[in-house]
Amino acid sequence: MSIGVEPKILNEVIEKTIQAIQSGKKEIFEICERARNECKEAEIELNLLKTKVVKTIIEVDKLETLEKKSRQRLMVVSKNFKKFSEEDIKEAYEIANDFQVKLTLKRHEEKELIKQRKRLEMRLRRSNEVVERAESLTSKVGLALGYLSGNLQGLFEQLEDIQQRQFMGMKIIKAQELERQRVSREIHDGPAQTMANIVLKAELCDRLIDIDKERAKQELQLLKEIVRDSLKDIRKIIYDLMPMSLDDLGLIPTIQRLVLNFENDTKANVDLSVNENKEVKESIIQLTIFRIIQEALNNIKKYAKAENISIKLDMGDENIYLKILDDGVGFNVDEKVNSKDDKNGFGLYNIRERVDLLKGKIDINSEKGKGTKIRVVIPICKEEE
Repeated sequence: MSIGVEPKILNEVIEKTIQAIQSGKKEIFEICERARNECKEAEIELNLLKTKVVKTIIEVDKLETLEKKSRQRLMVVSKNFKKFSEEDIKEAYEIANDFQVKLTLKRHEEKELIKQRKRLEMRLRRSNEVVERAESLTSKVGLALGYLSGNLQGLFEQLEDIQQRQFMGMKIIKAQELERQRVSREIHDGPAQTMANIVLKAELCDRLIDIDKERAKQELQLLKEIVRDSLKDIRKIIYDLMPMSLDDLGLIPTIQRLVLNFENDTKANVDLSVNENKEVKESIIQLTIFRIIQEALNNIKKYAKAENISIKLDMGDENIYLKILDDGVGFNVDEKVNSKDDKNGFGLYNIRERVDLLKGKIDINSEKGKGTKIRVVIPICKEEE
């Protein structure tokens, strides 16, 4: 193979490239360290602020109770002015007014603290994104340095294979990280928030048990409902992570169960058609098919507002063909499919990544007001390959 470049010139270019990359790696590392420190500071500040918010909420609840009692006292005194002196009425009015002012100020303080908490959470999120990008860049730079600094013999012959392996490795890592981020968001927005609410409710019950047993019973009933909902959310997250029915029941019954749950949740009509010419035994392909249908239905539930969905699954000797159609609101494919943002089409990005990892093909067509069509072809191969 003719390279067309003198070895001496190539070595000089590589040496200069290595020096530039090493310098850039050091700068990226410093940026990463600064972002990590900022994340730690933001986390500490956020935890302190969350504690303050909880304390303020409890104080607001207490002031609401006292303010209500003071108003009731003022009404009693005002109605029975013959029984109470003018001084009693004045005192009751001042107490009620004082509690009202304190409650208003405390509510304002609560709102401001919640705003601060949201700003801190956004700041922490941005810092984490900087850390992730810097770590990704550091990894890539280190990889490049390893290739350039090592033995260059046979580099050109092996380059295509190395690039392909690196590409697939990065895709696998990226898919894992995206899944971790999704689970993290679900836990943060679901069970974590619910647990914080449970703590507040438990503290409220503890305070009410001696002063208002009837109210305490009501709060305990609400607490039980919150715990049940939290348990339901946790079970859903566990099921989303690994649907155990795939191993117990198989692919088709698991998909049927998923579709049934979707219909019950959304009241939409799903037409599921399966042509199983050949049983797919490879677990990774089974899981991929399930995940694609799951992501598509999640997207439809969140955004499409579809009333009718069609899912056709055809498992042939060499390929698996999957078609998903809906009559929802549709969307701009260019804006959504390439986006990693969960609020801007993460499900479609995730579907494409899964198909690419199995060397399959995916075609997504959609227009606003005309629904969406997803066509997927996945080659059947042995799991060992």
